Amino acid sequence: MTIEKQPKLTAKDQWIVLKRLLRYTIPHKMSITIAHVLLVLTITGTIIGPLIIQRFIDDYLTPMHFPKSGVIGIFSLYVGIQIFIVIVSYFQLLRFQDIALKIIQQMRIDVFTKVQGLGMTYFDKVPTGSIVSRVTNDTESIKEMFVSVIVTFLQAVFMLVGVYIALFSLDIKLTLMSLILLPIFVAIISVYRYYSADFYQDIRERLSQLNAKIAESLSGMGMIQAFRQEQRLEVEFDDINELHYKAGMRNIKFDGILLSPAIDLLYMFALVFALGYFGFSSLNGVVEVGVLFAFTTLLSRLFQPIQQVMQRLSIFQQALVSASRVFKLMDDVQMEPKQSLQEDAKIENGKIEFRNVTFSYDGQTDVLKNISFTANEGETVALVGHTGSGKSSIINLLMRFYEYEDGDILIDGVSLKAYPKEELREKMGLVLQDPFMFYGDIASNIRLHNASIHDKTVREAAEFVNAHEFIEKLPNQYAQRVTERGATFSSGQRQLIAFARTIAANPKILVLDEATANIDTETEVAIQASLEKMRKGRTTIAIAHRLSTIQDAELILVLHRGEIVERGTHQELLAQKGLYHMMYELQNSGGEEVG
Repeated sequence: MTIEKQPKLTAKDQWIVLKRLLRYTIPHKMSITIAHVLLVLTITGTIIGPLIIQRFIDDYLTPMHFPKSGVIGIFSLYVGIQIFIVIVSYFQLLRFQDIALKIIQQMRIDVFTKVQGLGMTYFDKVPTGSIVSRVTNDTESIKEMFVSVIVTFLQAVFMLVGVYIALFSLDIKLTLMSLILLPIFVAIISVYRYYSADFYQDIRERLSQLNAKIAESLSGMGMIQAFRQEQRLEVEFDDINELHYKAGMRNIKFDGILLSPAIDLLYMFALVFALGYFGFSSLNGVVEVGVLFAFTTLLSRLFQPIQQVMQRLSIFQQALVSASRVFKLMDDVQMEPKQSLQEDAKIENGKIEFRNVTFSYDGQTDVLKNISFTANEGETVALVGHTGSGKSSIINLLMRFYEYEDGDILIDGVSLKAYPKEELREKMGLVLQDPFMFYGDIASNIRLHNASIHDKTVREAAEFVNAHEFIEKLPNQYAQRVTERGATFSSGQRQLIAFARTIAANPKILVLDEATANIDTETEVAIQASLEKMRKGRTTIAIAHRLSTIQDAELILVLHRGEIVERGTHQELLAQKGLYHMMYELQNSGGEEVG
């Protein structure tokens, strides 16, 4: 399994990603302003605290002078400020958290909406687990940035400004000398950001590979166990997991050197320098103990937010890498085919015409070559041929899952590209060989949450395709719970529900991808009459593996390597003694189904 490796994020790339992330804050300007005000109040209270203690030490404790009113006043002021800080901090953090969660909520909606609009070409190339990782893990990483990193960074900036103002009020000369700390902070942060981008990008890609492998294993669990592939997949998973572990360890080692230890060492040097400065100053004059206490306390509070920023830089880097992956998905141009809408284009009769259609999935190898045929209103056109002959590709183009460039497909004389997607989906019913079932119940799977389809219509559709009989025998009947992919139902039952779903929508055109392939012979006989009723008044395009199911089709197309090599009715094709005759003889002599 290969996951596309993204190029390294340069400083310019990171800045572009950050600006794009910050655009999500625009709808929350008022809340952000209030949060900033609360943050400034919190920082102000935090800085005033040491200055109050300095006043107490120098004015009361050192001269041993404790007037009752003064001591009570300064004590009350200090306690009041601390209580104020706690209360304001709570609302400030709550406000920032609320903003962050709303931003990520919107981002996930944007990503999910984008995924819904991507063309099938994208899903053919990108593993499902990788897409899931971007929608969940990567957006979660971005959330952590908004929740902790942005708040911590703002806190550090405000604290830096406030502390330096307070330090200047205590000792201008020492504060000017301590300004040398600022470029050192910037240098450490710059070095970390430059080298850590690669580490975090590697980690996110390995995590994406893990998700892709897990998704692949879960979706194919039955096949894995049937063919005893557990050990092979365990080895492959272990290899990816080991690479993820090594990438994580490289990052941890780098963090261990440059983050906390570097700042701790810098703080130690700053503290020693400050104490040494006050020590030498005391040789030439009096040094107020309160000033010494306030200066060293404020110095520690200067380093605390810087320390927190450094610790959260890892989260910040992860978030930027994750955001770049999310934005790459959101910027992908492999969208579903676009329509050149024609005003008032409606499907009235359902006549289908393929005109010299040539198609390639990769732009290099043609899987369909000059396909031309007509399915008149109410007629059934069957597609037969060996695997890889192009049957499913014809259906994929008719359903507008893929874009075609050469030739055209017309419905009622109007190009397929001219109809609104809503019109195509409403007037075309698709039944696949392996129908997909959604979480919910049977009724919701038949109506597909279409409010215009009432319970009576659902029941009538089920009766029409002979699904009502088995549904009535279930404990909860139409309210019977449907688990993932309808795993608790047989293949035949799932197919009958899919038939009912199609009939409930009352389409003008039916597209059947071997809709009876997974149904036992007895059930197939029961629904053949239903299929005949379904086809009346509807144009039907059907892929057939069992040739016995399409003998009454008005036109049968025999495909081979993307070309129509034979066409005609069942009897006409048998008379030609060609490929169709050979397939028919093979099936009736006990051979395998074709395709």
